[in-house]
Amino acid sequence: MGTITLDRALDRAGAGRYQRRLIGVFGLVWAADAMQVLAVGFTAASIAASFKLTVPEALQTGTLFFLGMFLGAIGFGRLADRIGRRTVLITTVSCDALFGILSIFAPSFTILLVLRFLTGLAVGGTLPVDYAMMSEFLPAKNRGRWLVALEGFWAVGTLVVALTAWAASVAGITDAWRLIFAVTALPALAGIGMRVLIPDSPIYLLRAGRQEEAREVLNRMLAINGQPELGDDEELTLPPAAPRIGLFSPELRRASITILSIWFLVSVAYYGVFTWMPARLAGEGFGFVRGYGFLVVMAVAQLPGYALAAYGVERWGRRPTLIGFCLLSAFGCGLFVVAFNALLIAVALVIMSFALLGTWGALYAYTPELFPTRSRATGMGAAGAMARLGGLLAPSLMGYVVAHGFGLTVGIFAGLLVIAALAGMSMTTETRDASLA
Repeated sequence: MGTITLDRALDRAGAGRYQRRLIGVFGLVWAADAMQVLAVGFTAASIAASFKLTVPEALQTGTLFFLGMFLGAIGFGRLADRIGRRTVLITTVSCDALFGILSIFAPSFTILLVLRFLTGLAVGGTLPVDYAMMSEFLPAKNRGRWLVALEGFWAVGTLVVALTAWAASVAGITDAWRLIFAVTALPALAGIGMRVLIPDSPIYLLRAGRQEEAREVLNRMLAINGQPELGDDEELTLPPAAPRIGLFSPELRRASITILSIWFLVSVAYYGVFTWMPARLAGEGFGFVRGYGFLVVMAVAQLPGYALAAYGVERWGRRPTLIGFCLLSAFGCGLFVVAFNALLIAVALVIMSFALLGTWGALYAYTPELFPTRSRATGMGAAGAMARLGGLLAPSLMGYVVAHGFGLTVGIFAGLLVIAALAGMSMTTETRDASLA
């Protein structure tokens, strides 16, 4: 009997119709999660009006939401490495839909805070496991651009929530936040049934000793992609299993500390901008750069950012693409600080939106490849937790610093992004075309 490695089997399957189905399901819920996250900024003014609060007080919904995401990313990431990605994903997506729907009917601000915390807990558990799982269904040569394509659904979610907020504003809907939360919950609700149809990944099943299940999943993938199935004489094998090692063990410590630092720095800048900018532009704005219409323009600008990131991670590599987008994001923030008219402000905001989302695309392609299979969901969970910690601190930082000038605050974000780029330069690992261990 001959043997065939999992890498060769994945290469034979390629990236075809099976992966397109996967990305459709993963992408739907990814867009839903983006909508839940960005609803923080788009609902703040309406929540404040409904419950007679100030906007900073209303943004406590974001603080509780990000706290839930922080805890969910840590807990569910580790759980997924132990009991399987599929079980965790079905659980978190179901909770996302349930608590998202209940948020629509919150009769008081206190109950709304509790429901947003629980929604955040579910969303925080979904995001890291999504990427860990999707990466394990892809051959090395296609993995980067497909993972960036999955991250591109974040821009779709951004665009939907921006259009919803714009429509609610134009229609003069009272309690517009209830409509926005309703729209954000629908994709997660639709995604529950589809997630049940997705099996655990072949590499996870093999590492868990479930050889026949892994073989069945691979044969189904091969058949759907129009490739010959594994023969009876082909035994599926893996490289020697890497032990489950801690993220801060000697083997992973440097990579873990560096990549987690980058996640934190980028997230403070991203959530700082996108938590406060919707409320700012919807109010006084900057000349013609005001209202939800320009927020839609910013959302559309994210799509080519993902496209360039998808090209860059395969053409130039994960690390150079990440560094380049961090520096471009910093340039956009810096241009905003020195802009002296509305046109330059508009250009700066579009560059920020384009580049920050390209940065996320490169980060999400790079990070899961830095960790072995037995620690991958844990690593992505830790990265997600650092992002949510950044999201948790960003509103507080903005509230403290914005009194001294909005431009100064964005200038601080530019500095954080430069530091992130320098951290990227210190990384010694490039994972383009690398096999998953």
